Amino acid sequence: MATRELAAFLRSRRDRLLPGDVGLPGGGRRRSPGLRRAEVAQLAGISPDYYMRIEQGRGGHPSPSVLDGLARALRLDDHERDHMYLLARAAPAPARRRAEPRVDPAVRTLLAAIGPVPAYVLNDRLDVLAWNPMAAALVTDFAALPPRHRNLVWYAFRDPLARELYGDWELMALHGIAQLRGATARDPEHPDTRALVEELALHSEEFRALWARHDVKGPGIGRKSFRHPLVGPLTLNYVSLLLPGPAHRQFVTYTAEPGSRDQARLDRLAATAGRAGAGPAGPDEPASAAASGGAAADAPCPFAARQGPGS
Repeated sequence: MATRELAAFLRSRRDRLLPGDVGLPGGGRRRSPGLRRAEVAQLAGISPDYYMRIEQGRGGHPSPSVLDGLARALRLDDHERDHMYLLARAAPAPARRRAEPRVDPAVRTLLAAIGPVPAYVLNDRLDVLAWNPMAAALVTDFAALPPRHRNLVWYAFRDPLARELYGDWELMALHGIAQLRGATARDPEHPDTRALVEELALHSEEFRALWARHDVKGPGIGRKSFRHPLVGPLTLNYVSLLLPGPAHRQFVTYTAEPGSRDQARLDRLAATAGRAGAGPAGPDEPASAAASGGAAADAPCPFAARQGPGS
């Protein structure tokens, strides 16, 4: 499977480049977009026949020097380069998987301590493992969702209200899929990841089209727009930080520019979050315990009435 995924990834990166992007002459009309295989081979310093075999899934496991050459030839960024190396590795999938490790108590304490800052913890396939009341008030009442639906990519494609919430839904969905791609490369046979991809591909033509692009992205820093039903438009800065440990988890926060209209609206949202009935929760803590942290379970969350497909 890994060799097929590597072949598809290389083709997708080749198709997005034009000769001028890599300093080559145009060479007349082309039957298909992108660089020719021979051009990639030339830039990578390998034979055209060997590159053709790699793209056809018959190239075995290319050496690090070959992969470095392909990364340069295809102008891969750091995330794409790491993804290519994962796809090219010879290591088999884990023979025995452990259950999702618990979110460290120190991380839960941090979630509670940052109070008015929306924050949550994600695993590599973007399952929401833990969150604070402000994250529930900003995005959705995670505690009301079945655990398997507490996933940002599932939420983007299967809950219609996600399109109303995110001002840049297309970009949010694309970034989510690009991170999910990384999860499939790290453990291509993980049953939960495969089930998620299969469900979304079955129900969403948009997901299938974006998944076929083979884009890859990791945690980062940026801005995200919201159309919040209670406080109106919000544009927030987000920071996604990888947590220590082998689980490839990330800690995500949202903040507004100090003194801005967005900060005033975030402050208004904070006044509702204390009544949101949501708190740090995760797979090791039942949803009924999500009212911990001083939240009043009998007060309405702005998203409490929502019911996504299949929930």
